[in-house]
Amino acid sequence: MSYQKNLSYPTSPKNDQVDNYHGTLVTDPYRPLENPDSVETKSWIEAQNKVTFGYLQEIAAREKIKQRLTKLWDYEKYSVPFKEGNRYFYFKNNGLQNQSVLYTLKTLNDEPTVLLDPNTLSEDGTVALSGTAISEDGHFLAYGLSTAGSDWQEWKVRDIETGKDLKDHLKWIKFSRASWTNDSKGFFYSRYDEPNEKTKLEDVNYYQKLYYHKLGTPQSEDLLIYNRPNQKEWGFDGDVTEDGRYLIISVWKGTDPRNLILYKDLTNPKAEVVELIQEFESSFNFIDHDGSIFYFRTDSDAPRGRLIAIDTQNPAPENWREIIPQAKETLEGLSTINNQFVADYLQDAHSQIKIFDFNGKFLREIKLPGLGSVGGFNGKRNNTETFYNFTSYNTPGTIYRYDMVSGKSTVFRQPKVAFKAEDYETKQVFYTSKDGTKVPMFITYKKGMKLDGNNPTLLSGYGGFNISITPNFSVGSLVWMEMGGVHAVANLRGGGEYGEEWHQAGMKSNKQNVFDDFIAAAEWLIGNGYTKSAKLAIAGGSNGGLLVGACIIQRPDLFAAALPSVGVMDMLRFHKFTIGWAWTSEYGSPDNQQDFKTLYTYSPLHNLKPGTAYPATMITTADHDDRVVPAHSFKFAAALQAAHNGDAPVLIRIETKAGHGAGKPTTKMIEETADKWAFLVRTLDMKV
Repeated sequence: MSYQKNLSYPTSPKNDQVDNYHGTLVTDPYRPLENPDSVETKSWIEAQNKVTFGYLQEIAAREKIKQRLTKLWDYEKYSVPFKEGNRYFYFKNNGLQNQSVLYTLKTLNDEPTVLLDPNTLSEDGTVALSGTAISEDGHFLAYGLSTAGSDWQEWKVRDIETGKDLKDHLKWIKFSRASWTNDSKGFFYSRYDEPNEKTKLEDVNYYQKLYYHKLGTPQSEDLLIYNRPNQKEWGFDGDVTEDGRYLIISVWKGTDPRNLILYKDLTNPKAEVVELIQEFESSFNFIDHDGSIFYFRTDSDAPRGRLIAIDTQNPAPENWREIIPQAKETLEGLSTINNQFVADYLQDAHSQIKIFDFNGKFLREIKLPGLGSVGGFNGKRNNTETFYNFTSYNTPGTIYRYDMVSGKSTVFRQPKVAFKAEDYETKQVFYTSKDGTKVPMFITYKKGMKLDGNNPTLLSGYGGFNISITPNFSVGSLVWMEMGGVHAVANLRGGGEYGEEWHQAGMKSNKQNVFDDFIAAAEWLIGNGYTKSAKLAIAGGSNGGLLVGACIIQRPDLFAAALPSVGVMDMLRFHKFTIGWAWTSEYGSPDNQQDFKTLYTYSPLHNLKPGTAYPATMITTADHDDRVVPAHSFKFAAALQAAHNGDAPVLIRIETKAGHGAGKPTTKMIEETADKWAFLVRTLDMKV
């Protein structure tokens, strides 16, 4: 390995902090790094970045990689169009714009006009559009803005015809959409109480409330629709039904997919909120309704999902009617278009779209171009057209128009990227994890590659929160493969690929299964000639950052390099910051003695062994991440540098004016990817 010798790491601020967890004393010497605004933390950040960027600047291939990323990134990107009132709307990025621009047009053949360009809101592109809602008549746009990657949003309203903003200005919104009433006079949204301005990026978020905002009035006059002062962890999503009759309130608690369903009759000003689903036992996603008949996608008695009908006049579970039964595939979602159900399934982690009538009779399956991911199929109940996006590991997102009557798909927008898709191939393999479970993995690489064990390979995964990782095109991955790299993605337990049972097999006391699945994926790649340990890197973000951290600690010998990004590294204090408490439904709580024992066994921060040679590691985080606060990465970097005994570099790259990832400007994404690939080029001894 051609590492830079004698890296001198900054001295990390320490104290003598010791915590007592159920009789177990746990030291936390880097606790001072939890304060991002202290002088010593700021000095540490500056010193760490100096070391990291000094290391990266000496890598000759870095600038070449950045130029190639920039060239390939420069292509038009479209979102799936949607329609409200008599207008179509879609997002477009010309190629290298920091943020995508929202356009509108009255017919698909018209010249589109710019409705909102977030690039004009800040010089560096760090103000991002983080939510939109169009009024039923197509006259108004409610939109949310996030600054520097924060989860906090401010919402405004724009007159679509004039392009001018109204005076409406809503603040302290987080984890919320906006949903208009059918008279287009206002919308429902959820917010928290005003936080402490100085500590708003670290403080816990409790007591969300659901409000109605009437256009033209100050936020102080917004009508409180629903809250639960006795349930600080409950959050509320309010959605108006297509016909405007009902407000459907989904009550969530943390990241647990199980929810409650409440509703309110909007035709009766005196109507109370009615509790329909009253226990957190299953997930219920409202799809549509016929009068008092409500349709839900649920995993109740169906871990892979089914469609049921509940009559609100007779709502007892024994009276629920099954419309589409559970299949061997996982039912991810449903929409109603042309008076039919469009069902989005996952078959071994790739999309499958089927259409049913309102009695649940199967009508047809939509033929897709290959093994990939589909998004879209939005629309109104009586629409006969809809749009969808198809992408795969070697197919940039292509937008199709679909005729619900003829069943025909036609290309609406196809991006032109300067590469040949036919030069690359994707395989799906199934390997065996430690306990015998079969786990799928996608492997993509240049055709003609030799399986001689010498290929630089990047293995990534997530494995948590019921989130499914499906095929997706990435310029960064393409450049990695152009350089001779293998791109492997493992569909680990803890995700949603095979429904709720698959999810539960990788959460709480079963979390070790996720790490075992990932380690088994690495061993399979080595055993089947794709790579060897000296050429193998692993990567993951957020919960995937935890995955990477845990695996380099459990098997430091197995990997040459690691790229944990915005990871949850301190499993004993994650619940004490911002929305971290919400993850206890996934991880368990350190306040519970049994959960503590599990968390303590794999927490990356607490399982480093002094004197161990760990893989070359570049941790990435951002100073404005208020989802997984940067203290996780700060403390882990300090502890890893102190424990590490080897020549491999252990670096932390701390982005400024950025957050957990959503809304990150194109320039920052290109720079970060170039730095990651440059780091791997050097540590894996690649010839570029």
